[in-house]
Amino acid sequence: MNPINKLQQLNKMKRLATTLLILVTSLFVFARMQQGMGPWAWVAAFAEAAMIGALADWFAVVALFKRPLGLPIPHTAIIPQNKVRIAENLAVFVRDKFLATDTLLEKIRSFDPAQKIASWLSIRSNSEILTDKILAMLINGLDFIDDERVQTALRDAIQKNAQQMDLGKTLGNLLVILTQDNRHQQLLNEALKKIATALDDPETQKTLAGMIIEVSGREYPSLLQMLGMVANTDEFSLKIASSLVASVNRWLHDIGDDASHPRRKQFDDVVEEFLERMKNDPTLHQKINHWKEMLLTSPEATHYINGLWAQLKQWLRDDIAKDNSSLREKIADATTQMGLWLVDNPNLRDSINDHMADAARSLAIDLRETIAHHIANTVKQWEDHELVRELETSVGSDLQYIRINGTVVGGLIGIALHALSMIVPAI
Repeated sequence: MNPINKLQQLNKMKRLATTLLILVTSLFVFARMQQGMGPWAWVAAFAEAAMIGALADWFAVVALFKRPLGLPIPHTAIIPQNKVRIAENLAVFVRDKFLATDTLLEKIRSFDPAQKIASWLSIRSNSEILTDKILAMLINGLDFIDDERVQTALRDAIQKNAQQMDLGKTLGNLLVILTQDNRHQQLLNEALKKIATALDDPETQKTLAGMIIEVSGREYPSLLQMLGMVANTDEFSLKIASSLVASVNRWLHDIGDDASHPRRKQFDDVVEEFLERMKNDPTLHQKINHWKEMLLTSPEATHYINGLWAQLKQWLRDDIAKDNSSLREKIADATTQMGLWLVDNPNLRDSINDHMADAARSLAIDLRETIAHHIANTVKQWEDHELVRELETSVGSDLQYIRINGTVVGGLIGIALHALSMIVPAI
C-alpha cells in the first residue's frame, strides 16, 4: 500500500473511533436524562463504561506519538521522547536477529544459490536475458569511454604508468617466469618439430634447394662457370643443394630427439645470457626504455592505436545492433553452457556454495555493524514529526482498532458491573 492510501486508511479509522466515542457519549447523556428508569439504567451503564474505555484507549494511543491535548503529562509522547533508545534497540535487533552470522550462513545453505543459478542459466531464454543485460552494460561502458574527459584521463594514466615502468627489467622478470621448468626447451622442441616436419616434405626440400641454387648463381657466378667445365651445372647444383637441405633436416631431427644434444646446452647458455642482460644490464634497459619513449611519443603510434580502438568500438556497436549478433549468440551460448555445466557438476555447486558462505562469514561482522550503525544514525537524524508521521502512517490505523475495541469492551464491562451491583445487595 502506498503512503497516500495508508494515510487515507488512518484518517478513516480515526473518524470511525471518534464517531463511536461521540455516539456512546451522547447515549450516556440521553440515558442519564431518563433518571435510570427501566432499561435505561442498563443503557447508561453500558454507555458510561464504553465512554471511559474509549477515552482511556484514546489517551494511550495518542500518548505513543504526542502529548494528549498538548498537555505536558509525564510519560506521554513516548516515541519521540525515546527516539535515540528506539533507534539503538532497533539497530541491535536487526543486527542480532536478522544479520547474525549463523543465520546468514543457514539461509545461504538452505537457499542453495549455486543450484538456483545453474537452473536459471540452463534455460536459454534466461541466458538471453542475462546476455542483453551484459550487452547493455557493454554499450554503456563504451559510451562512458567515448567521453573526451574519460579518454583524456585514461590516456594520461596509461602514459604515466608506462613512463614509470622499467620495461627492460619487467620483460626480464617475465621471461624468467616463462623459462622456468625448462619451458624454453619445450618451446624449442615444438619449433624444431614444426621445422623438421616441414623439411620432411619433398616439395619443401625441392623449393629450398631451388632457392640455394638461385642464391649461389647470383652470388658466385664465376664458381658455377668453372664447375660447368667439368659437370652439368644444374644437376651438380641440385645435388649439392638437396644434400644441404637433407643435412640440415637430419641435424634438426638430431637436436629434437636428443635431450642432451650440445646445441641444446648452447641454447640454454644463450637464453641465460640474454635473461641476465634483460634483468641487470642498465645499458640494455636504457635502450629498451628509449624505444618505449619513442613509441609513446610517436604520433603515428597514437593514431594507429586510436584507429584500432575506434574500429573495435564500431564493430561492437554494429554487431550488437544486428538481430543475429554473433557476440550476443556467443555470450548466450556460453552462459547456457555454464548453467548446464553447473547442473551436471554437483561438486562444483557445493564448492560455489561453500565459497559464498565463506565470503558471507568474512563479511558478516563488518556488514552487521555497518548496517546497524546506518539504521541507528538514520532514525536518530529523523525529525520528531517525521518519525511520528512514518510510524503512525504505518501502524496507526491498526492502533485505532484499540480505541474501537476499548469502546465495545468497556461497554460490555459496564453492563457486567451494573448486573453485579444489582446482585450484590440482594445477597
